[in-house]
Amino acid sequence: MPLLQNHLAVITGAASGIGRGIAQAYAREGARVVLLDVNEQAAAEAAQEIRNGGGEADSFALDVTNREDCFRVAKQVADKAGQVSILVNNAGITRRNGFTSDADTVLKDWHDVLGINLHGPFNVTQAFLEPLRATKGRIINIGSIQSFLHLRTPTSPAYTTSKHGVLGFTRALAVELGRHGIRVNAIGPGFIETPLNEKVRASNPELVKTFMDHTPLGRSGTPADIAGPAVFLASDLSAYVTGTILMADGGYRSV
Repeated sequence: MPLLQNHLAVITGAASGIGRGIAQAYAREGARVVLLDVNEQAAAEAAQEIRNGGGEADSFALDVTNREDCFRVAKQVADKAGQVSILVNNAGITRRNGFTSDADTVLKDWHDVLGINLHGPFNVTQAFLEPLRATKGRIINIGSIQSFLHLRTPTSPAYTTSKHGVLGFTRALAVELGRHGIRVNAIGPGFIETPLNEKVRASNPELVKTFMDHTPLGRSGTPADIAGPAVFLASDLSAYVTGTILMADGGYRSV
């Protein structure tokens, strides 16, 4: 029996990269998936790809920083697909400007990155909270190795702050929502090859080398490396797991 049969899963930032990989894996495990992304066309194409493979998928445009939009889409999902039992807060961005960079640039990074990476999960979780209560659902937030540390490479303080916040948000919700039967966990990806970092990987081989020098498995990850942990945390295999972060970083934090 598929691990996620009879579940309805909503994934933000699902048009590409990690979110798309999770949506595909959930569909293979029997879930009906709803792909949410600010890029409406790409989300629709990803949903069609899942349907072409025999899965059930719908898509909606969503800007996670817009609270009204989140509640509107939550109602659309309820009307079209039913009660959500799995929520994956995956939508995120990164910027690689240090705190001592141009002040206006740093300020814009701060608002943009925290708006999507931290306020986004807050908005979306509030919007879908009632069906998650009704289904005793599962919430999975996408953190990072930067939920624990600032990388050895120059990177945005806004991103590090946002991912620390995601871990704190995960733990706080796990404590509060546990009595409702809702499990809340996070995944901490390492260096994952996605469209988000494609240009950096192509233009900055030294940056990639720095990551690989501190990754015991000696390779970068793929969205499939995150999809497996996401299936585990959404399924009954993790029925007694909440309030934790599952690291999928190739051992980066061990070095």
